Amino acid sequence: MAKTVKAPINKKKETTSTSTQKIQISKQQKIVFGTMLVLFSVALLLAFISFFIYGQQDQSAVQEITNREELVQNWLGKFGALLADTFVYKGFGVASFIFVRLFFLSGMYLIVGIPVKRLKNIWFWDLFAIIVLSILFGFFATSLPELGGIIGYELNLFLQDYLGKTGTLLTLIFGLVIYIIFKMKLSPETIQSFFDKSKESTIDSINSSTKNESNSNYNLEEFAVDEEEKDDIHLKTNGNQFEINKEALKPTINNASDLIREPVTKPLSMVVSPQREPEIIKNTEDTFVIEKAAEEDIIEENLASRLVADFGLFDPTLDLSNYKFPVIDLLKEYSTGGITINQEELEENKNRIVDTLRNYKIEIAQIKATVGPSVTLYEIVPEAGIRISKIKSLEDDIALSLSALGIRIIAPIPGKGTIGIEVPNKNPTMVSMKSVIGSAKFQEAEMELPIALGKTISNETFVVDLAKMPHLLMAGATGQGKSVGLNAVLTSLLYKKHPAEVKFVLVDPKKVELTLFNKIERHYLAKLPDMDDAIITDNAKVVNTLNSLCVEMDNRYSLLKDAMVRNIKEYNDKFKARKLNPENGHRFLPYIVLVVDEFADLIMTAGKEVEVPIARLAQLARAIGIHLIIATQRPSVNVITGLIKANFPARIAFRVTSKIDSRTILDTQGADQLIGRGDMLYTNGNDVVRVQCAFIDTPEVEKITEFIGAQKAYATAYLLPEFIGEESGINLDIDISERDTLFREAAEIIVNAQQGSASLLQRKLKLGYNRAGRLIDQLEAAGIVGPFEGSKARSVNILDMSSLDQFFNNEQNN
Repeated sequence: MAKTVKAPINKKKETTSTSTQKIQISKQQKIVFGTMLVLFSVALLLAFISFFIYGQQDQSAVQEITNREELVQNWLGKFGALLADTFVYKGFGVASFIFVRLFFLSGMYLIVGIPVKRLKNIWFWDLFAIIVLSILFGFFATSLPELGGIIGYELNLFLQDYLGKTGTLLTLIFGLVIYIIFKMKLSPETIQSFFDKSKESTIDSINSSTKNESNSNYNLEEFAVDEEEKDDIHLKTNGNQFEINKEALKPTINNASDLIREPVTKPLSMVVSPQREPEIIKNTEDTFVIEKAAEEDIIEENLASRLVADFGLFDPTLDLSNYKFPVIDLLKEYSTGGITINQEELEENKNRIVDTLRNYKIEIAQIKATVGPSVTLYEIVPEAGIRISKIKSLEDDIALSLSALGIRIIAPIPGKGTIGIEVPNKNPTMVSMKSVIGSAKFQEAEMELPIALGKTISNETFVVDLAKMPHLLMAGATGQGKSVGLNAVLTSLLYKKHPAEVKFVLVDPKKVELTLFNKIERHYLAKLPDMDDAIITDNAKVVNTLNSLCVEMDNRYSLLKDAMVRNIKEYNDKFKARKLNPENGHRFLPYIVLVVDEFADLIMTAGKEVEVPIARLAQLARAIGIHLIIATQRPSVNVITGLIKANFPARIAFRVTSKIDSRTILDTQGADQLIGRGDMLYTNGNDVVRVQCAFIDTPEVEKITEFIGAQKAYATAYLLPEFIGEESGINLDIDISERDTLFREAAEIIVNAQQGSASLLQRKLKLGYNRAGRLIDQLEAAGIVGPFEGSKARSVNILDMSSLDQFFNNEQNN
């Protein structure tokens, strides 16, 4: 048996021995080199200890090591002082004592004859401990550099520059954990096994020791485990023959009777370890398996919070992350000196007002003037006993005395105990869009859709939130500033909102007012999928666009219902916090602003077809972020109907020709007394505020749109959902041979879903809008789906797949 088992081992050792003969070191050389390392370790120990006693006195001597007259206190003299200064002060500090252990063990391994390969692990982990301890002492003992050494101190500063103090401390703790786990072999399993061993009974210990004694000699004969016993097997090479030292392989069991053949019964111990692999306990007669099902994992952290922590809040502007907002320098400054106060004019107007009132026996206790860009407000406090109605009736007389274009009396001024008389300035000051956009009130406005309209009489920038209005009606006579007002509204939003946050639907029947905004089509505009031009100039297409917005409104309300929120702001906040899954159809919802430049023309051509969707959007679209701005030059009751006025509380009135028109717009008079050129009245259902609209010229709008249009944009404009009206040109006599190749597959999808809509076919078949619409037309012509029913899905006339198969079989037979 020795030849068949041991021969391959000896052959391998023979090969190894012959291969290492070239680099073999004699035993005497190992002893000499090992002794030198041991003595060097002792020298290091003495030098290190004396350094911490006399290090400060020897500091100067180290700098002049060659000077024999310089005395040192180190126990190893100048050589010891140099060693200590190199290893401790300039090196690793207190951790340098580990070098003493390293050199001592290395020398002893060589002297005793232990294989040097075992030193690799010791050197690696001791050097690792030296570095970690050096940085650790450098971190806590900054005032004592000798504790961490220069290397530890500099490494500590390097880590703190990039990780900070907390990050450096965490890195050091991580290094200590690595050392404990891999070097000291300390783990949760070893701790648990230690406690498990302490719980074993005395009987288990006795039986286990008896069984181990009876089998130990047998195991030593079968397996040569100890590496020292392997060294006792000497190979004597003589050609191709070899001999084995049989004394080394002699079994320690001389008689067969020494073996214990009857098994020793050991009591079964049952161990139940929760959330582990099933533990199997064996004895000589039976196998007993105890298994406990693992508990389900409990996720204590909110998944949405984890996503936010890992990836941050969702950023809707990421697709155009390099988008730059227009600079203010694109706007022109029309007035440089601000409001000029003409003291003579103010005194003259004041005297005329006082004299006119005195002519009618109305005395004034106090008068104050507030100068605005185009109008000056004179606030008067009449004497006690004067009726306000008497002053208000003198409006024309005061205008006559002042020779003014038109005055407006506010009796009384809301919130004040005064009566206001607004008198136009002889030399009005133009309000530039640049001064309004650049004002702090607009730049710091925390509004969803801020709009800077102009400046009030007190020369304050007037900023309102379109999202709070929520819809705006603008009216006034021709040439009084409506188009400029619309440009001011659009410019305000362009300067404040990212293209991902707001979209415009522009309707321009005059075809010339809003054409400049074509350049920002793929940034800010929204349109129907089959439209070539984003700005709608054809009145026939306006109806489809308005109904498409109604479909978009219904779709958004469905998303809000699924997300269990009340408005678009809550929905977008929830989507940004990654609490809504895009795979369920959720998406970031931008605000949509519908701008109609000439509403009267639409009412004349389309009538109820336009008024109904406009009224529906005005009533319901506020919560889902669709806002309307309607402008008209004819403020008559058949254009601004009661249905429209009821849903447009925010209104702007430019100058009109009659008091009736003023009442139609504002439900009060005053617009007929405006001076024109951007002079307007704003109301949101309560007070009326006089504002001088900011002026922005066509070249300024062109510069802004060119600045935006030159930047990277989306692939297309924002596409509104499809809308197919009743008069969509459906041909119910479609030839079977002209059907789409996907007709049957589309029919199966519609029947399985029991929902007839082109958007369903777009998602399932990955089709474009036009082809999906044609398939719906063909399905309706075949009688599979019902007719168009507004925003609702079409009805499906075939209930199951068997009926559909029967339908196609009948067509083939016919």
